[in-house]
Amino acid sequence: MKDRDIKLEAVTPNTLVVGVDIAKEIQWARFVNYRGLELGKALKFRNNKNGFDSILASIKAICKNKRFDDVIVGMEPTGHYWKPLANYLLMHRTKVVLVNPYHTKRAKELDDNSQTKNDKKDALTIAKLVCDGRYYTVYMPQDIFAELRVLTNSRMSLMQRHNALKNTITAVMDEYFPEIVTVFKKPLKGKASMQILKSCPFPSLILELGVDGVLAEIKKAVKKTVGRKKAEQLVETAKTSIGVSYGIASAKLKLELMIEELELLNRQLVQIEEAMDQALADTGFRETILGIPGIGVVTAASFLGEIGDPMRFDHPRQISKMAGYNLVEDSSGKSKSGTVISKRGRKNLRNILYQMAMTMVAINPEMKALYNYLKTRQKNPLKKKQALVVISKKIITVIYNLVKKQTEYKAELVLGEFRKNQIKQAA
Repeated sequence: MKDRDIKLEAVTPNTLVVGVDIAKEIQWARFVNYRGLELGKALKFRNNKNGFDSILASIKAICKNKRFDDVIVGMEPTGHYWKPLANYLLMHRTKVVLVNPYHTKRAKELDDNSQTKNDKKDALTIAKLVCDGRYYTVYMPQDIFAELRVLTNSRMSLMQRHNALKNTITAVMDEYFPEIVTVFKKPLKGKASMQILKSCPFPSLILELGVDGVLAEIKKAVKKTVGRKKAEQLVETAKTSIGVSYGIASAKLKLELMIEELELLNRQLVQIEEAMDQALADTGFRETILGIPGIGVVTAASFLGEIGDPMRFDHPRQISKMAGYNLVEDSSGKSKSGTVISKRGRKNLRNILYQMAMTMVAINPEMKALYNYLKTRQKNPLKKKQALVVISKKIITVIYNLVKKQTEYKAELVLGEFRKNQIKQAA
């Protein structure tokens, strides 16, 4: 039986369907039966405890009057605003499902040929989509998996700020001292280079200090003996720099503040990653997943943070679908280009799997062999990104099987005899 058929069967004549249009302050709810026929008036309620109590009271009243046994509440995953209501309803043993905003938009236009946003109308459209089986079930991670999801999102937010800040610092150095990368390959990583950025980041300041002064600054950060050649190289490079020379004092202050923030973010990332490691251990799956060559603490913790408890899945295909890796036909009329991945899933999960795949094809022998085979096979060779998608799906399967069976990673079992023969014949 198809997934949508199962969802359709879940909506019976004894089911009250509620569509909710989510907003920051004011929300609308519409109540319909399994055929999409409206029951009673639309409910306008605030996004607070009293508002939540009012929609729950309305649900109970309609169920009592109309003798409904089941309730399904549908809503769009609008930012983070849907989560408090969903959590409230789940705590009160009310089933909550999510509707794709894209489907709401298309269905609404079919009803009245209008693109106009109307919260009251949208709530009814959402309810009818639920009746039509076009929804997916809400999963709110619990316990340690909830902790992992929060940690994963926190790290992702920190990394975005971290990368943006690094880019801004690089832009300043490109303007004032672009040649610094010829002395320090990665100025924002080494202790010596970071000390230079703090104390004398620009050519004029370096020339003021001279070789001995620059060397003294470097030794403040690096305890080991630092060769004079590095300081001499920095001074000689400063002499021929094409960097601008205006606004030096203000640019230095700007740089100091940004480096201070960067160092704070670095410390925060360490804290987050330590917490992720501990949470990963608390799941009971740490050693199993980290036993796979190419998977580290951050990617393993992030993976579980995105999917939640892996034991709740019956097949790895369910996780692939969650990531948007399920295949859909890409054809129209006489044009048939085969299949593509849907990308209708958790984008963060796809990004995590992509990072895993990139690392594993570099250092995991089995995944590297499979990756190279997929790109070079005579029949239907895949492009780099296509091959990485296959590797990502393989990673899901490997993790799922190891966790389900509570067994260790065994290289000889990863590919299977059929795939190993394919790779051997292609070699």
